[in-house]
Amino acid sequence: MKANGKVIKYGDNIDTDVIIPARYLNTSEPAELAKHCMEDIDKDFVNNHSTGDIMVGGANFGCGSSREHAPIAIKASGISCVIAKDFARIFYRNSINIGLPILECKEASEDIKAGDSVEVDFDSGVIKNITTGKEYRAVAFPPFMQEIINKGGLVEYIKSNK
Repeated sequence: MKANGKVIKYGDNIDTDVIIPARYLNTSEPAELAKHCMEDIDKDFVNNHSTGDIMVGGANFGCGSSREHAPIAIKASGISCVIAKDFARIFYRNSINIGLPILECKEASEDIKAGDSVEVDFDSGVIKNITTGKEYRAVAFPPFMQEIINKGGLVEYIKSNK
């Protein structure tokens, strides 16, 4: 499985309240959450990215509350993958549970620039910056996690394995 897209880049400590502001938590409808994704830090995010684009963050991406709304908003907005130095643990688990691929890679997080074109191979963990030609290696997902992501999340994975 691969993802290809243009990079939208953010810094360290992007918390779940920035990803989806609390004032929109009266719904869990993915399409509605996507309309407000990142609006407090990047008001133009919803208009300046395309389906398949890749989000790159710094350290402690997804810190804050344990709400699943944050990774749902990112996934529903069309982002194909999030790369960061590291993720808050509950955000990491919630992302996999809803089928949003996320990869930890310090070097890629530091080197990749906004607007770069990037390809991610989830089978090998290789992240290639098409713009610069540089390659980085993240830990590849184990097969069972790839299957969860491919099924669209843990609920669909469990339904398909009954």
